Amino acid sequence: MADSTTPYGDGDSSSALEPSSKGEPLLRLQHINKSFGAVRALTNVDFEVYANEVVGLVGDNGAGKSTLVKAIAGVAPADDGEIFVEGLPVKITSPQTATHLGIETVYQDLALCDNLDVVSNLYLGREERTPILSLSEIEMERRGLEVLRTLDVKLPSVRAKVAQLSGGQRQSIAVAKTILRNAKVILLDEPTAALGVAQTRQVLNLIRRLREQGLAVVVISHNLADVFEVADRVIVLRLGKRVGTFEIKSTTAERIVAAITGAEFGEILQTTSTNGASGGNEL
Repeated sequence: MADSTTPYGDGDSSSALEPSSKGEPLLRLQHINKSFGAVRALTNVDFEVYANEVVGLVGDNGAGKSTLVKAIAGVAPADDGEIFVEGLPVKITSPQTATHLGIETVYQDLALCDNLDVVSNLYLGREERTPILSLSEIEMERRGLEVLRTLDVKLPSVRAKVAQLSGGQRQSIAVAKTILRNAKVILLDEPTAALGVAQTRQVLNLIRRLREQGLAVVVISHNLADVFEVADRVIVLRLGKRVGTFEIKSTTAERIVAAITGAEFGEILQTTSTNGASGGNEL
């Protein structure tokens, strides 16, 4: 089983990735630690995601997923550790810093205003203005439509109130906002939670299109079925530590669940890997 010092392993020694096989990660974290008082939320965590890749970040409640996302997003900066964006060392001390670096987070609440229309939500807080300081409604609508078409998002109208839209459409608008901010890395927190079958399908297709456009996408989810549909790799956290890395093409849901829960099957493999008996058979 992979740990935070062995970030590559998919349970199959014949297909284990070498660190250089994909080049430099778009986002890379090394030895990240975070404590809240006496509680250690993250311990020596490594994390990486490449361009054109979807990584599923999974783990039980309290595993450290939200804390890691908040450290990346600048909401709760790490106590120590290193962060690299496109190979360059950076310090993420605030959400504004993360946005400036091209890192965007879409939380479960989506941060949309139901009483405003789609265009107003897309540009909320960063409205474009004309030389006389009035809102540039035509330009914002044009650019908004362009991004929505790129993502293949279907809406009744870009002037429809968000309150009238489905859950899947709202998720799409929240993601489109990140594209308008020139995001390179997008973190999606439980993007399919509480959605119906059709709406979930819409969001999963949206995630695939983000990957096709060259973005690095991180999906935080408890739904392994959704993760298996869109992710290239899965990274497992347990009790604040990275305990497993899986290539979707060569693993099973059972192995990921074993890593999440610390089941006997997973613990045996961890012991084997730590003792060096089988360098490639890592979860």
